[in-house]
Amino acid sequence: MPDKAVREQVLPRVRRVVVKVGTNAISGDDGRPDRRAIANLARQIAAVRAGGVSVVLVASGAIGTGLGELGLRERPRDMPRLQAAAAVGQGQLMRIFHDVFARRGVQVAQVLLTRDDLEDRTRYLNFRNTLRALEEFGALPILNENDTVAVDDIRFGENDILAALVTSTIGAQVLVLLSNVDGVLADGAVLDVVEHVDDRVRALDHGARSPLGSGGMASKLQAARLVAKAGEVTVVANARTPRILPRLLAGERLGTLFVPERRRLSSRRRWIGQASRPTGRIVVDAGAARALTQGGRSLLPSGITAVDGSFGKGATVAVYGPSGEEIARGLVNYSAEQIDRIKGLRSSQIAKALGDRPYDEVIHRNNLMLR
Repeated sequence: MPDKAVREQVLPRVRRVVVKVGTNAISGDDGRPDRRAIANLARQIAAVRAGGVSVVLVASGAIGTGLGELGLRERPRDMPRLQAAAAVGQGQLMRIFHDVFARRGVQVAQVLLTRDDLEDRTRYLNFRNTLRALEEFGALPILNENDTVAVDDIRFGENDILAALVTSTIGAQVLVLLSNVDGVLADGAVLDVVEHVDDRVRALDHGARSPLGSGGMASKLQAARLVAKAGEVTVVANARTPRILPRLLAGERLGTLFVPERRRLSSRRRWIGQASRPTGRIVVDAGAARALTQGGRSLLPSGITAVDGSFGKGATVAVYGPSGEEIARGLVNYSAEQIDRIKGLRSSQIAKALGDRPYDEVIHRNNLMLR
């Protein structure tokens, strides 16, 4: 769908949106929360909600707020001090959100997440049900990564990525990433639209980031790619632009819009391909790679050349082609040990190798998502 059609036809009809606001967009030069900026954000969200749009807010700033409270000018480099800053800042930040949104008649609810909460299928579904219940109550969910306990191996990495995963989790039609830039810049000008997040677009990220924030354009591009693959829209825009949120949702040409892929993914495939992290890998030959990527087929044992890792039936596994590129992720019907025994065999030979043949496929196409 052309950019103009997305802006003029899709955005004004949105009924659920995820808004992510960065640390710099709601903090002053001293790192402390900018109440005027937060009040402006609350005014816009209240207006959008009054128009019938459900909003989930992903708000960075806990660490930045903690740095201000602790009198630190830059982010610490070690994890314990980052977590301590988050512990100091999170309560202060939510208190400000509570007070500011209350003046607009909006009740807020804090939700803190780690990567584990979305990787585990049961906790993922519980989280989604909680957000739906908050929507029924009319409360505004304010999400953040649980920086006080998250460590490197369970971190989302950036709240941009968290916002993208939440967009897919709840089936929001739009992700709005509000920062201190007007959009994606190319030769000093803002790109109106990005059709594909390819190497050319990634090269536009110059790695600049502030002393308080942890993100940058790279994480926004990664988030936009995740959302586009799920079939939804992302817009990167400047939080300081007057009435930016209602104007965007009215279809005004502001910020950079990322065009979604035509096919919208089911909730299950979104979880498989985006939220759940692989516990092992399977390598396939060229024929199997073509069958998966071009033919929409299931993965049969005959096309498998190698298996790495230790995992059981039902685990999420990454599928790699013969050139070493990841081509898909899926839920396996057999354990790693079983797959190693049947790799290269026809489906009719599975029973002879294992003593049973509960499935013809190692990964069924309904449980497979292409990368």
